Amino acid sequence: MRPSSPASATRRPLAAAGLALVLLAAGCGADEPSGTGEQVEGSAPTTDAPQGSPTTAGEGTDAPPETPTSAAPAPGPLADVAVTLTEVATAEAPTKLVARPDSDLLYVAEQGGRVLALDPTEGTEAEPEQVLDLADQVTAGGEQGLLGLAFSPDGETLYVHHSGTEGETRVASYAMDGDAADPDSRTDLLEVPQPFSNHNGGEIVVDDAGLLWIGLGDGGSGGDPDDRAQDPDDLLGKILRIDPTAPADGRAYGIPDGNPYADGGGAPEIAISGVRNPWRFRIDQATGDIWVADVGQNAVEEIDRVPADAVLGTNLGWSRFEGTQTYDESRQVVDGPALGPVFEMSHDDGWCSVSGGPVYRGDAIADLQGAYLFGDYCKPGLNAIRLGDDGTVEETTVLDGDVGQVVSIDADGAGELFVLSIDGAISRVDPAG
Repeated sequence: MRPSSPASATRRPLAAAGLALVLLAAGCGADEPSGTGEQVEGSAPTTDAPQGSPTTAGEGTDAPPETPTSAAPAPGPLADVAVTLTEVATAEAPTKLVARPDSDLLYVAEQGGRVLALDPTEGTEAEPEQVLDLADQVTAGGEQGLLGLAFSPDGETLYVHHSGTEGETRVASYAMDGDAADPDSRTDLLEVPQPFSNHNGGEIVVDDAGLLWIGLGDGGSGGDPDDRAQDPDDLLGKILRIDPTAPADGRAYGIPDGNPYADGGGAPEIAISGVRNPWRFRIDQATGDIWVADVGQNAVEEIDRVPADAVLGTNLGWSRFEGTQTYDESRQVVDGPALGPVFEMSHDDGWCSVSGGPVYRGDAIADLQGAYLFGDYCKPGLNAIRLGDDGTVEETTVLDGDVGQVVSIDADGAGELFVLSIDGAISRVDPAG
């Protein structure tokens, strides 16, 4: 049996069933252009919907969350974009691909614990080379494993996000020695106990200032049984923001200015609250907005766009809300109102575990500029949405309807796209023709 999706395999029976039912090609050849012109199955909440009112612990609202309202440019119709997926390499259960600054190499995480370096200039004959092996430090399987990679802005430090030998989440750094990581240089930055084996999050992103943004799920099981996502003293169910270069107060990292609880009232590492399992999120380098693809419970997959000027302290609403739907009316949104999704997808349409990508900022596919890319573990397809001037989704398109078991969509240093499928394929997204 192929490996399970790190984002969704143990969260509910549907995902396991999807693995058995979906037998998919992981990428088209370069001679098979795609661009279906079909709209993405899903819905775009509008600002006409009732909005939640501010809440504090002990207060709540039954209204759907707010939706963002800032504008984004639209260079060309998404329906006219045609792409082809070219398989350039394979790995064993790849989970993440990152570019190293000032290098042509791409680095790939395998769920089992290896980090590989891939030279994309070698084309389809590329043979990834192992540059770090964490297998003896990683619990892998289901939603656990080596889940995230990131580089410091100077490319001299590699950060990893993985499940430890006891199932805990660990974030660590390694100094680079040439093209490889020095295994003896490991520094453990953060350890977070996990009450269950699922909903580990997995994303780690470095911003231009060198700060680490770390995605953590709500601790697992189902329905957030301990209401961790809305607990300001608990790191689970949050996106964190820390400074790995400035240890302080007995921690291996510092707390950046601006974090909502930096001066008290909650865990100072927290930047964003109320997430269920933010398997993949990205910072749009052009705007500073953060896009969060949050894996849903049993009804809705959601995509949230948090405007740059509202990131710190935003609450995305779980487990009061699943998407725009009320999931548990007994739960309260802390420091609300909750910010709602710009796009959501129903499990009735075959979605089960969303894998978010970047906002496209490359040059190779001009009409894709400014579009947000995403896929799903159960529902095949590489999809794009673009916001209109009112901040709601104006266009959607299925760029490729065949690629399956998508676990990550990543970009190289030039902003060009790669799609990773858990069955092993690493495919480059090229313009058709």
